Amino acid sequence: MSTTTVNSEKLAQTIQNPDVGELQAISIFSDLAPDALAWLASEMVVFEIPAGEILVRAGDPAEHLVVLFRGEVHAERGDGRVYIMRAGMVTGLLPYSRLTHYPSTAIAIVESRGARLHKSKFAEMLERIPVLQQRLVSVLADRIRETAAADQQREKLMALGKISAGLAHELNNPASAARRAANNLRQAFNSVRAAALQLEKRGLPLSSRLFLAQLDTDWIKQVGAQSALDTLERSEREEEFAIWLEDHHVPNAWDLAASLVDAGCDRNTLEQVADQIPAEFLADAFVRVTASITITRLIEQIESSVGKISELVRAVKEYSYMDQMPEQEVDIHSGLENTLLMLRHQLKNGIEVVREYDRALPTVCARGSELNQVWTNLISNAAEAMKGKGKLRIRTSREGNWAVVEVEDNGPGIPQEIQSRIFEPFFTTKPIGEGTGLGLDAVYRITTAHRGNVSFESRPGETRFVVRIPLAKSAEAKT
Repeated sequence: MSTTTVNSEKLAQTIQNPDVGELQAISIFSDLAPDALAWLASEMVVFEIPAGEILVRAGDPAEHLVVLFRGEVHAERGDGRVYIMRAGMVTGLLPYSRLTHYPSTAIAIVESRGARLHKSKFAEMLERIPVLQQRLVSVLADRIRETAAADQQREKLMALGKISAGLAHELNNPASAARRAANNLRQAFNSVRAAALQLEKRGLPLSSRLFLAQLDTDWIKQVGAQSALDTLERSEREEEFAIWLEDHHVPNAWDLAASLVDAGCDRNTLEQVADQIPAEFLADAFVRVTASITITRLIEQIESSVGKISELVRAVKEYSYMDQMPEQEVDIHSGLENTLLMLRHQLKNGIEVVREYDRALPTVCARGSELNQVWTNLISNAAEAMKGKGKLRIRTSREGNWAVVEVEDNGPGIPQEIQSRIFEPFFTTKPIGEGTGLGLDAVYRITTAHRGNVSFESRPGETRFVVRIPLAKSAEAKT
């Protein structure tokens, strides 16, 4: 949709005042005395704008109270937030507002009509019509409340987006590993079946069949978990096995040698198989045994991957306190660990997490999901401050009837000149779109709502936030 700006010269040539009836249709003006309505109408200037035209641009001086009689106007900020002005609303600059410039560009969505009152008339308006003072202050308070609620919701969504992206990454790794293992498992089963069929067709002696069956059972127990081989060691072992297999006239010696190394075989195992299996059956026997061992290891990989997925799902459920009462006795350590798991993607590539937990710390009576928001904001902020490299120390302790949680990082610290403002809502040093300035505000609000407190100390190389939450009543009763 193309946009143009309402031409001020054009408006000046067609200045008109609104009808008293139009003002009376606005709820906060509806019961005003006729002389009050007449004065307002005489001081206001009507504007009419087609769909797609700009009423105000972001950065323009805020100088007018604006009333919309019909139509709809959308104001979109640079960070994507949209304020919608509908017919019957009073907005723009209001008395007692500290707004100096419009934060958004406002565009008419449909043909719209309204009126404006210049701020130079505010004092006279409030003197002539005192009842408007309280009403316009209420409009201003509602606007602030709605903006704050929208920004808080946006902060939650941004935090949720970060956690969701990290979870998607964390879930993708074990899920992909399980899928690869499942595909390899199918191939290994096919190899076992093919080798077993060839051994049966060619008449492998009963004693040899029994030996292979016993080897399938015992070998995985003997080799245990495989230690990683460096490139040179692995290459040397594959060459040794390949030479041995060629000496025993086993075809595809090099491919089979690699499988034997993967299966954890050693030279003694090769000799043992050669002693028990006739030479003409060696190739299929080795294929069967290595595939059998591979199957066992692939099953272990799938179990491990699925276990990691289950762990993440459990952590998500506990992190959000799904299916549980809003307020209950909460284990702080469990919440911290679940939060660290949620943020693992942000921590695992260079941040050392040091836990100093007082395991004797009793539970606290709290809304667990909200406390986890506190830990999420503090830990995430610390990780961002350290730019993904450094030491994060989390310490818990008890001070009387308080549970104390300290989150400390060795980042550059908070500049002295902004330390007094870090808990202010909407205060942020991040670029537009990267932060709303509500993270630490949420920490303060949630902690205070739990009858607790939060403080911090910061200098270059050490920033420590300290959260104090009162212990659960049941824990206090036991002490």
